[in-house]
Amino acid sequence: MAKSTPVKKAWRSLTWLGVVIVGLLALNTAGVLTGGGSWTPKLALDLEGGTQIILAPKLESGQSVSQEQLNQAVAIIRQRIDSAGVSESEINTQGGQNIVVSIPGTPDDETISRIESSARLEFRPVLVAGAPSADSVGGDDAASATPSPAPTPTPDAAAAPSATPTNASDLAYITAALQAEYDSFDCKDIDTTTVPPADQPLVTCDPDAAVKYILGPVEVSGENITDATNGQVQTQSGATTGEWAVNMVFDGTGTEAFADVTTRLSGLTGAQNQFAIVLDERVISAPRTLAVITDGRPQITGQFTQESSKALADQLKFGALPISFAVQSQDTISATLGSTQLTSGLIAGLIGLILVVLYSLAQYRLLGIVTIASLAVAAVITYLLITVLSWREGYRLSLAGVAGLIVAIGITADSFIVYFERVRDELRDGRGLESSVETGWKRALRTIIASDTVNFLAAAVLFILAVGNVRGFALTLGLTTIVDIIVVTLFTHPMLQLLARTKFFNEGHKLSGLDPRALGAVYRGRTQFRTPSVVTSPKEAAASREAARRQTIAERKAAELTSAGSDRSTGRKDS
Repeated sequence: MAKSTPVKKAWRSLTWLGVVIVGLLALNTAGVLTGGGSWTPKLALDLEGGTQIILAPKLESGQSVSQEQLNQAVAIIRQRIDSAGVSESEINTQGGQNIVVSIPGTPDDETISRIESSARLEFRPVLVAGAPSADSVGGDDAASATPSPAPTPTPDAAAAPSATPTNASDLAYITAALQAEYDSFDCKDIDTTTVPPADQPLVTCDPDAAVKYILGPVEVSGENITDATNGQVQTQSGATTGEWAVNMVFDGTGTEAFADVTTRLSGLTGAQNQFAIVLDERVISAPRTLAVITDGRPQITGQFTQESSKALADQLKFGALPISFAVQSQDTISATLGSTQLTSGLIAGLIGLILVVLYSLAQYRLLGIVTIASLAVAAVITYLLITVLSWREGYRLSLAGVAGLIVAIGITADSFIVYFERVRDELRDGRGLESSVETGWKRALRTIIASDTVNFLAAAVLFILAVGNVRGFALTLGLTTIVDIIVVTLFTHPMLQLLARTKFFNEGHKLSGLDPRALGAVYRGRTQFRTPSVVTSPKEAAASREAARRQTIAERKAAELTSAGSDRSTGRKDS
């Protein structure tokens, strides 16, 4: 006997559900085998503890830091940490002067570097370099060029002329005193040296202390960068070369200033053809100038990997702090809430789950088992999604996130209740169970989607506007809302389609929760009733009262009019 269409649809939906679960299992297994994933989600700062870094502002004599500058610095540091894939971090001000950065777990060196590199971002022309740079900068026409190391003038060749410098690349800046400072400068002492004003030259090194520089005055500020991304270099035909590059975008002021700089540098040779990107008094890159950039969209190419190009792009994008900071301390901190509070939260969730299960069994008898199974499927999918997000996106589960998961129990159970009640309404209307399942699903689905859409929009707005642990709550709430639609569509409804064909449920066993007589199935809808000719038992009387209670106002009025018309036709008159 061939399966009916509803049964075929049910098995198809269950098959797709199996594909989703197996796919998530396979993805998580791949993460575990490659060493980056885990079968348990990562925990946030409030549950696991982590690393605390205190940043103190580097102030000159008489200089002070405002609350506005601190707030701006907090926002930029938070962007840096988020760009590294670290979530559930806490960045706050302390004492109106310091910034406290708390990161869950043990951060890697790259994340620590993003936080510590907290000075103003500057662009300075190179006057003298101790070694050539392998990077290059240019527009679209010069992006794929691979420059050869340019000859670099030695410090001895840069004699100190007496003339006044005419531009930032003028070697007249190199006085005898600056020459002596360069000769004696030790890159290891870079953190203890006094930083000169922005309009004066700077002696510095790269982070690896491999190249020593004399740089001209600041010509472009990092505040003029509106965006910076990394990507592979493309040819004019749109094909990729496999070479990684960093793409910058300047605002109007930066575009004009950078055009002037590249116009001058492109006509120079040797080290003076380079400009240095300086962050925290260190040269993070010193590319050569291959073309005049007038559109404010330079591209830096060179010996980049995907990781190094992204790191430089993030430094350029999030490096322009309003004031410089130094790391005052770095300590390991314990969990602020600890395992006791997590256990309490999980117990609260378990109690809520037990109450939902008991209510489902009391209200829907054995039909409540479908609710229990649906909650179990939703829990499996949600758990796998969280572990995958922990591996791929650096997500960490906080106590607020656990609260979002507990709230999701009620959201998911609410969808089942809406569906089951729609089916029961159809049974009260006199339909058969299989017809009630299909008709009730069509009516319930609109309500479920409308409810979940509102929940998801609320979670999305909260995630976008909030920071810290609140975003963790919003993420789990939005995630479980999507899972709810998946489960009710691919599991709950198909299970009812299959159960409707079993004798136990189809014939309305007393324990099925779908007994038409227990539901008072005398109401047929649209003011029509299937009233028993003789009420012979208390149960039938209760069913009649149930039908009357379920009438709408319009249906009651219509019934009264029908009754009045019947009285007139028989000539009956009330005394």
